Amino acid sequence: MSLLYGAALLVSISGMAVLDQRFRLVMFAGRAQARRGAAVVAIGVGFFVLWDLVGIGLGVFFRGTTRYLSGVLVAPELPVEELGFLTLLSYLTLLVYLAAARWLAVRARASRDGESA
Repeated sequence: MSLLYGAALLVSISGMAVLDQRFRLVMFAGRAQARRGAAVVAIGVGFFVLWDLVGIGLGVFFRGTTRYLSGVLVAPELPVEELGFLTLLSYLTLLVYLAAARWLAVRARASRDGESA
């Protein structure tokens, strides 16, 4: 049993949380924003778990064998690490979206300020 992949996922999610805290994008941007962010991540994870379960049921997705997984399954062919990966994917997508929106807003503001000067 190896916990290497799970540990890598936790390190990656922790790194994203540090960036989130530094720039106050979602989970550290206030209580209401954190609740909305948690809901968005949970909806994303839920959607992709359903996607995975449908794929597993159709025989498209399967676990495979690797020495990096713990071997713990939450459903047939669905390793516990998949939940970590889906959390990483959903949280990263949310952070990239919010960071890009903030960057574009700053750029637009700078452009407007430059034009009026």
